[in-house]
Amino acid sequence: MSEQPRVEIYTKTQCPYCEKAKTLFEEKGVAYEEYNVTGDEELFEEMVERADGRKTAPEVFVDGELIGGWDDTAALAETGELDEMLGLVADGGEPVDDVVEHRRLLIAGTGIAGLTAAIYAARSNNEPLVIEGDEPGGQLTLTTDVANYPGFPDGISGPDLVENMKEQARQFGAELKNGIVERVDASTRPFRVELASGDVYTADAVIAASGASARTLGIPGEDDLMGYGVSTCATCDGAFFRDEDMLVVGGGDAAMEEATFLTKFADTVYIAHRREEFRAEDYWIDRVHEKVEDGEIEIMKNTELVEIHGSKEAGVDHVTLVRNEKGHPTDRLDDPETEEFDFDVGAVFLAIGHTPNTDYLEGTGVETDAEGYLSTQGGTGGGQTETDVPGIFGAGDVVDYHYQQAVTAAGMGCQAAIDADGYLESVERAAAEGSEATAADD
Repeated sequence: MSEQPRVEIYTKTQCPYCEKAKTLFEEKGVAYEEYNVTGDEELFEEMVERADGRKTAPEVFVDGELIGGWDDTAALAETGELDEMLGLVADGGEPVDDVVEHRRLLIAGTGIAGLTAAIYAARSNNEPLVIEGDEPGGQLTLTTDVANYPGFPDGISGPDLVENMKEQARQFGAELKNGIVERVDASTRPFRVELASGDVYTADAVIAASGASARTLGIPGEDDLMGYGVSTCATCDGAFFRDEDMLVVGGGDAAMEEATFLTKFADTVYIAHRREEFRAEDYWIDRVHEKVEDGEIEIMKNTELVEIHGSKEAGVDHVTLVRNEKGHPTDRLDDPETEEFDFDVGAVFLAIGHTPNTDYLEGTGVETDAEGYLSTQGGTGGGQTETDVPGIFGAGDVVDYHYQQAVTAAGMGCQAAIDADGYLESVERAAAEGSEATAADD
């Protein structure tokens, strides 16, 4: 194995993706140097210069070479290229620890659903292997203040809650592994589970708790300026655009929370929502309206973002919006009442929902709806979380397109672990009865 290269990570305080990056290297056993740019203008300017103008965190370097932010680093980890850069593979590119291991239960995802399933499964002596996924800890790691999770009257930060649950799962015997499930082969029993790194596991049962990923709009300028003033994480990047006018796109809880958070840094926060009514719960709407009364937030209803203008060198310069009082303006572009106009902002934050991470189950026979959410209660075992493929279960945001709350994800994680335990016991009973019948015939 080659000598470990030098790893440098620029971070900031209250940055969930920074924590994900550090955890990734820690779990690989790779030491790194951390530079926290919060409150250090000189260090921040150094990061921006080295990162080709990107004003976002984290920024990762290996032997002085820019790897990029969390998404870039996670993508390299998924393909196994990061392990090659870090000297963690043997000659010829084969992983040092490339072994096929059988597990009784494998859980895909370490959000609230996956970690709750891990706790219950470990307590049932099913020794689960938990694959962390490309967003370890799930969406809750992007939430600075979880005020409605039962048992925490003073609230708790999302990252703290996730770390507590990870430790709890480990104490009961769960094993957490960094990696991304790329494919599940359900044509054989046990299931064959292939990771993006090339590692392969077999498992008697699988719980899909891989959560959902932030949606983007697919509009001009979005991809080019992602990380240069466009972001899907206000808590990660908001502080980098201090005193700018900022635009938040969306109308649900996430948009309201991000807009409220950004008032710490912005001159004015604007919320663009394509409908007249918000989908957020009253708690968040009330908080936003308080900020509106204070002059910190302005709301633009029946308004959609259609283009982002700027450059990597200068960041976001302005955006193009369309507005129609009937709502859904992009569906009414030929309507003479639809108004298109340019609007000056220095940063854009997208909070428009999520897409379930279920691609790795394609070809298994697991039924999904048109958007990719898993259909459950379809199995033969009677469990509410079992899919129509016996032995594969779903929990959390891969199933729940409606509630999408931490507490409901935890509840489904518990159910999935109990359902999986029942399934595993039924398989063992059937195998034992078959052995007895064979012995009797002999």
